Amino acid sequence: MTRHLPVQLADSVLLLCMLVPFGANLRAQSNEVLAEIELVSATKVEKTSGVWVDGQYLGYLKELKGSKKILLLPGQHEIVVRQDGYQDFTSKITVRPGEKQTISVKMVRDPRFQMPSVFCEIKLSVTPDRAAVFVDEQFVGHAGEFGGVAKSLLIAPGHRKITISLPGYQTFSTDVDLAPNQKFQIKTDLMKEGTSPLSPE
Repeated sequence: MTRHLPVQLADSVLLLCMLVPFGANLRAQSNEVLAEIELVSATKVEKTSGVWVDGQYLGYLKELKGSKKILLLPGQHEIVVRQDGYQDFTSKITVRPGEKQTISVKMVRDPRFQMPSVFCEIKLSVTPDRAAVFVDEQFVGHAGEFGGVAKSLLIAPGHRKITISLPGYQTFSTDVDLAPNQKFQIKTDLMKEGTSPLSPE
């Protein structure tokens, strides 16, 4: 099963429409129009799963509350929750101005998923650590799950493409050739869109 990377938007207009943590005045004006979507779950599997709304990655489920809560314009929307080794959870909803909807998310194991018999270990040190991590275009989790003590990404050896993506930041991508049981580290600070690594301090 192939999952595609989220499409990088030329601008952030869509994201601004969906997430509105951008100042009290804007929030006050938007409260009567925007609808709030709350995703609830029972297990760690769901809480660490990635969330997409209308094809745009927002973050992992557990963090989408408070200042990061999901606010949508009225109309139809598609919410997709993804986790490595599980089938996508998809919910198509219609929201009305000012309402709040609660969606219960339950991930189901993908029977086609098989753990490799031999692993390579990749440790990630990424800022921001809420960025989505993809291996060969398949979402595997967020960066914070694969860094620190006793936490790393276990993948099959061979040629792998590692991509790290977060709205508002430039996507990081690298190709690695991993031998069986090899340990590898990736360290990167994602740059905000519109900035250049060659810009003077």
